[in-house]
Amino acid sequence: MTKLQIRAFLYQLGCFAILFISARYVVEHYTNLTGLWIPLTAFVIGTLLSPKFHAIKTKDGEKLFMKWILMKGIKEIG
Repeated sequence: MTKLQIRAFLYQLGCFAILFISARYVVEHYTNLTGLWIPLTAFVIGTLLSPKFHAIKTKDGEKLFMKWILMKGIKEIG
């Protein structure tokens, strides 16, 4: 794995973790769900809302791109 691929993985993991923990708190305190349904619902919300990061080799070298459901198009990170 290249340096940018590792960075993309860490960014994606961090964003998912933040959204999962936030969604778990909200689901636990503001819904009537119990048991396994709380983390399962938080997992689905985190998966759908987290941005996707990809390291792609282009003719100019390897670049990091991000695609997010809340933004239009693909953005170049670095």
